[in-house]
Amino acid sequence: MTARGNKLDKYKRFHLMGIGGAGMSGLALLLSQLGYEVSGCDVAHSCYVEKISKRGIDFKIGHGKDHIEEFAPDALVCSSAIPAGNAELKFASSKGIPIFKRAEVLSWLFNDRSGIGVAGTHGKTTTASMIGLMFELANMNPTVAIGGELCDIGGNAKLGEGSHMIAELDESDGSFELFRSEVAVVTNADWDHVDHYPHFHSVVNAFERFLCNRKDDGVAVLCGEDKGVQVLIEDSALDNVVTYGWGTSWDWGAIDVSHKAGGGTSFKVLHKGKFIDTVELRVSGDHNVLNALAACAVANLYSIPMEVIKEALKRFSGAKRRLQHMGKIGEVDIFDDYGHHPSEINATLMALKKIFPERRITAIFQPHRYTRTAAMYKEFAESLMVADKVFLMPIYPADEAPIEGVSSSLIYNAIIDKNREKFSLCSNSDEVVDRVCEGVESGDVILTIGAGDVFMVGDKIIKILQGRDLSINAVAVEA
Repeated sequence: MTARGNKLDKYKRFHLMGIGGAGMSGLALLLSQLGYEVSGCDVAHSCYVEKISKRGIDFKIGHGKDHIEEFAPDALVCSSAIPAGNAELKFASSKGIPIFKRAEVLSWLFNDRSGIGVAGTHGKTTTASMIGLMFELANMNPTVAIGGELCDIGGNAKLGEGSHMIAELDESDGSFELFRSEVAVVTNADWDHVDHYPHFHSVVNAFERFLCNRKDDGVAVLCGEDKGVQVLIEDSALDNVVTYGWGTSWDWGAIDVSHKAGGGTSFKVLHKGKFIDTVELRVSGDHNVLNALAACAVANLYSIPMEVIKEALKRFSGAKRRLQHMGKIGEVDIFDDYGHHPSEINATLMALKKIFPERRITAIFQPHRYTRTAAMYKEFAESLMVADKVFLMPIYPADEAPIEGVSSSLIYNAIIDKNREKFSLCSNSDEVVDRVCEGVESGDVILTIGAGDVFMVGDKIIKILQGRDLSINAVAVEA
């Protein structure tokens, strides 16, 4: 589809501040593929910058008013991480250039299409990616916009010729309320982003507004197992609802779930209580079974055959930084995950326990944001106890200023005494690398987890272990 929405027709040249992020780079790719002139800037290079540069999109390091003078955009798009007082933003405003948030522009694309919007505190990247692959294999040629990098399409965004658009929608700042979905998926509604949502019910209320913004006759696909979604259903007068979860209580259900040693899952799919088929997944964990059920429910609404659904789920290799296997050094496996909420950490560690039931699991956790750590340090401590050994890194601040008295020590001090010996509080990443490599044993599973740059710790561990004279051969796995 090459037609432009009316709002987009007003502009020819877009400049994106924060273009190095997953979401902003994806929007840049879509705008470029639609034929707009696109430029961007960010404070540092990233893997996403490399991808947009290959597409001919101009990129500058840093922020400054000279970017506005050089590229002469007629619209500026900024990520939520850019502060309002930024000099480049202020200069663009003084020149009368309209300024938009990423979600605003993405919603213009989405609302002009048959949109499948995937929201939820956890699991939306994977669920949206599964749905996207199903539509691809069904030859429906969708437009896809994912907040993480989908391994199966080699990126985080793709402009399709079809009428459908599958998008991961971010609730962190309330911007998902701009989207009018034909099918709206909510994987869960957990309390997070405490700087924007002061309490649990403010999150639930936001998801309710998102669902009420569906197009006429739009369908809501909801996880009936999630407590937040249950509150949402009970407190709202929602119509056109399809539910999914365990067993026969929901419209779509999973039974006889089998977790395979070494990775992968299989389960039986039920629809309206009747057995449909047995599905196999390459990805692991109960959470991914639920994600797959959501994707099944959406695909069924668009009459995608079960054979295609099964093939897509069997082929789906996951999204980057979602329990991603980063390397295998002898009998030591290294994984990386983006999880930064206690529920996500628990789900990831439980998945690893089922994949490797007899092996020691070492978790390297980097808390993300001071506000989240202050609000949830006890829950972080509890979720991390699933691991056999835990190394706590300093907090990754993102765009937040430090808060007095808030550090990773809060998590460490919340550990009950009988588990304290398996936790280590580290002052920097080099200390983590040294201590993990010093104590590693054959058969260990090492997990780096967090939304910051903790994955770089895993990269360093892999390089050090590869350089050792081990009794077993080192085999690198491509990230």
